[in-house]
Amino acid sequence: MKRPNLIKRPRRLRRSEALRTMVRETHLHPEQLILPLFIVPGKKIRTEVISMPGVFQLSIDQAIKEAGRALELGVGGVILFGIPKAKDAVGSDACDHGGIVQTAIRALRKAHPTLLIIADACFCEYTDHGHCGILTSDHDVDNDATLKILGRSCITYADAGVDIVAPSGMMDGMVSAIRRALDKAGHTTIPILSYAAKYASAYYGPFRDAAESSPSFGDRRTYQMDPANRLEALREVALDVDEGADMLMVKPGLAYLDIIRDVRERFDLPLAAYHVSGEYSMIKAAAERGWIDEERIVMETLTAFRRAGADMILTYHALYAAERLRR
Repeated sequence: MKRPNLIKRPRRLRRSEALRTMVRETHLHPEQLILPLFIVPGKKIRTEVISMPGVFQLSIDQAIKEAGRALELGVGGVILFGIPKAKDAVGSDACDHGGIVQTAIRALRKAHPTLLIIADACFCEYTDHGHCGILTSDHDVDNDATLKILGRSCITYADAGVDIVAPSGMMDGMVSAIRRALDKAGHTTIPILSYAAKYASAYYGPFRDAAESSPSFGDRRTYQMDPANRLEALREVALDVDEGADMLMVKPGLAYLDIIRDVRERFDLPLAAYHVSGEYSMIKAAAERGWIDEERIVMETLTAFRRAGADMILTYHALYAAERLRR
C-alpha cells in the first residue's frame, strides 16, 4: 500500500489566476481610495505639479471635472487642500466662509450631491510663514491659539457642506477643540478624521510644491512626530481616541506600515493611511525611466496598506488604481 503524501504543497493554490483570486486574503476596491485635490483661485486652471507628474493644481471648475471622474470610477471620496490668493500670518482664508476650500465645497456639493468631501484642516497652506498655526514671539507654533482658529475653520467647512473634517497639524488637543466647536455650532453629525500619527517626514517634499506650503524658516519637528518613534504614535492615537476622534490616520504610509499595523491591532476605529507625495513621486520617476512596472508597483503598494490594516487610503494614484480595479 502506498503511503499518503504528507508533504504540504502550498503551490497547489497558486497554479492559476482563478485559484489565486479565490484564496486571496486582502482585497482592494475603488471605494477604499480617497483622491487629494489641490484647489487654486481662477478658472480653467490645470497646472501640473513638476515634482508630481500627473497631479495638478486645479481651479474649482476643473476640480468639479476631476471629482466627476472619481465618482464614475467608484473612488470613495476626495480630500481638499486650498491654495488661497493671499496668505497672512494667521491663515485667515482658512476661516473665511468665502475662502478657497469653502467655495470649492459648495461648488462640488452642488455639482455632485453624492460625492464624499473631506476638508484637510491645517494652516500651512494659508499662512505666509508656512507653519501650521499662529506663531509665538519666538517663532514656535502657539498650540492653544491655533486650536481656536482650527475650530473656526472647521465650522466654516461644515457650514459649506463638508462631510468630514481632517485636522493634520498635530496640535495637542486638536480633536477635542474641534469637536467642541462643531457641536456648539450645531454640527454634531460631522465626523473627525484625525491625522493621529503624523511624522516629520522627508517624504512630504513634493506635496509642499503642490500646496505651496514650505516653511519660510525652520521645520515642523516641534509638532510632527520623530520618525524614530513607535510607542509615541500609540500614545498620540490614544489621546485622539479619548478626545472623540471618529476615524484615525497614519501619515506617511509606506515607510510606516508597522505603525499602521500597531494602530489596527490596538484600536477599533476606521483607519486611514496616507500614501504621500514622496512615495508617489518615487514610483512615477522610476516608472518613467522604465525601471519598474508602474501598474504592478502601484497595486502592490496599495494592497500593502490594506494588508497592514488600513480601511481607506489617501493616494494620488486613486484614479489610476480605480481604472485598473474596474477592468
